[in-house]
Amino acid sequence: MGALELRHEHRQSQTLSPRLQHAVRLLQMSSLDFSTMVTDMLGRNPFLEVTEGAEEGGASDADMPAATPSMSDSPESMPDDREIWRADSGSSMRRADDGEMSALEMTAAQTCLREHLRSQLNVLRLSSRDLLLASIVAESVDDDGYLRSSLEELAAVSQLNPVPEPGEMQIALKRVQALDPLGVGARSVAECLLLQLPKIECNRSRALAERIITQHLNLLASRDVPSLAQLLDITVAEAEAVCLKLRRFDPRPGWRYETTQAPYIVPDVLTTKVRGQWRVQLNPAVIPKVRMNQVYAELFQRHRNQGHSELANHLQEARWTMRNIEQRFSTILDVANAIVRRQRHFLEFGAMAMKPLGLKEIADEVGIHESTVSRVTNNKYLATPTGVYELKYFFSRAIVSSNGSACSGTAIRGLIKDIIEAEKPETPLSDAEITRQLARQGLVVARRTVTKYRQMLRIEAVDRRRQHS
Repeated sequence: MGALELRHEHRQSQTLSPRLQHAVRLLQMSSLDFSTMVTDMLGRNPFLEVTEGAEEGGASDADMPAATPSMSDSPESMPDDREIWRADSGSSMRRADDGEMSALEMTAAQTCLREHLRSQLNVLRLSSRDLLLASIVAESVDDDGYLRSSLEELAAVSQLNPVPEPGEMQIALKRVQALDPLGVGARSVAECLLLQLPKIECNRSRALAERIITQHLNLLASRDVPSLAQLLDITVAEAEAVCLKLRRFDPRPGWRYETTQAPYIVPDVLTTKVRGQWRVQLNPAVIPKVRMNQVYAELFQRHRNQGHSELANHLQEARWTMRNIEQRFSTILDVANAIVRRQRHFLEFGAMAMKPLGLKEIADEVGIHESTVSRVTNNKYLATPTGVYELKYFFSRAIVSSNGSACSGTAIRGLIKDIIEAEKPETPLSDAEITRQLARQGLVVARRTVTKYRQMLRIEAVDRRRQHS
């Protein structure tokens, strides 16, 4: 019979207050999710109300805030969007007056890829630290199912103490890659296909498929079966059979969880050039027109000794919500201003003028943590005269040229696009040739980096471009 034993364990964990958790959730929400949350809160919290004059479908022209201070304007000379927000705020969405569910509310909810991954992680028996790291990896997977961020960046976002080691992040990645669908969390097409090898039951076919993926992926893409058969020392028929199995793999495993609705992006921030200066302002369409119902609040304060605990919780929630909403827009505006100041050449001249930019630079200027910058720039969009860009689009690592100057990855992608567009249709350039052209211009970039950037631009490989010419 086993003896009873008492043990003391010391564990270090991070806990956030309810107020801070609420603020973090509001900060990382997209504008559409945020609008939905505010509408829901308006329906259940009696201390929140829509400001008078709020119209369905967004703010009217009269509600448009004036431009915020530009890089050269002083605070005294121009109004601040934060002051305008405090003076005129509300919500543009309404619930049905009769209380009945609308047709949109009765529509079946679709599970997105990240929700699908979260639901699988939540049933695993993991420590809080391991679950957090795996969740960070899962949340960073894009709509295709690929992980574009480096594990070092994700480790920094976690804010754990001690800082996650590379081995921990690798384990977190492997946990996500073991989830459904097969191939999720891959960092390249080859890795995505390798993760799907268990679909092939035959050991010999699986071994041949692995050799094709790791050594001859270009021949698989160009459907050069005879060359594959010769290199693998197998018959053409067997090579064709293995290639057929590989073509049944899903190179974009996240797409099956893509919603059928058309993507709808509302920019959070607008930037325009006025008298030679770039000015940044919040988009009035995403600013909720909501305020505290002062009549109810004062009435409750007079009778707060009568033990209405539920109303007290509602009042506290309303106050937190108002402060956190203000903080959300204040932080978004500060970060957007800092980005525009550093990337004004991009606004003037396009992708080739994009400067290298890291989260730490913006965090130091605004006076917030890097993880806060990461949350602010995710699913937040900036409208410019040339298009709408996600705020995180303006961040990229520096690539040092032969003369010592730094160039951003975005600028390199723009240069690669220009090189390919200028190539002759009958003799398209391979990734190696593009690499050599970049080197002649003083930009030393690895061939695999050129391949990655070309794939990000959704440009086909040289053999496919030659076939289409």
